[in-house]
Amino acid sequence: MSTRAPSLGWVERLSDFVHPPRTVYAHCDIPCGIYDPHEAQIAALTVIRMDQLIGELAHPGPEAKLEERATYVSKVSRYTTVKEQHAERVKHEVRVIWGDYFTPDHAKQFPQAHELVWKILKQASKCRQGTNLADAQELLKLVQDFAEIFWQTKGATTKRQPSMQKSGGDIVVPVSA
Repeated sequence: MSTRAPSLGWVERLSDFVHPPRTVYAHCDIPCGIYDPHEAQIAALTVIRMDQLIGELAHPGPEAKLEERATYVSKVSRYTTVKEQHAERVKHEVRVIWGDYFTPDHAKQFPQAHELVWKILKQASKCRQGTNLADAQELLKLVQDFAEIFWQTKGATTKRQPSMQKSGGDIVVPVSA
């Protein structure tokens, strides 16, 4: 004999039909009000690093053993997958901040922000499509510009400090007053 309560699934579906649930929009759907472009910058640095690693791989020659070729293909595949995931992460993080945090007043204060977001989304897609290191570096520059605008909307000044990552590059951080 089961002690489990009977399913109320049909009652819940009927209730949702009569009174549809209201959609809530925020990066964590609470909304918590916590936004930070740091993850987008780290993701952009990762794109740079993956392009660096791909560029550093030695192509196996025609006499290479099957194992050497398999190792090369495996590394290129893994680096490319990580690069594409992080380029998509840049897009996600920027879209969330743009869509959930930025207000019409922010857009008036920083009219270049809309075009900057568009450029970031396009540049991240370009980075997914190839392994050009200059493209990845341009993505980081655009994300840094976005981070500076973001912190300005909060009344903070910013500085660029070395990321201390193997990819190099700087991270935009707010400075305490």
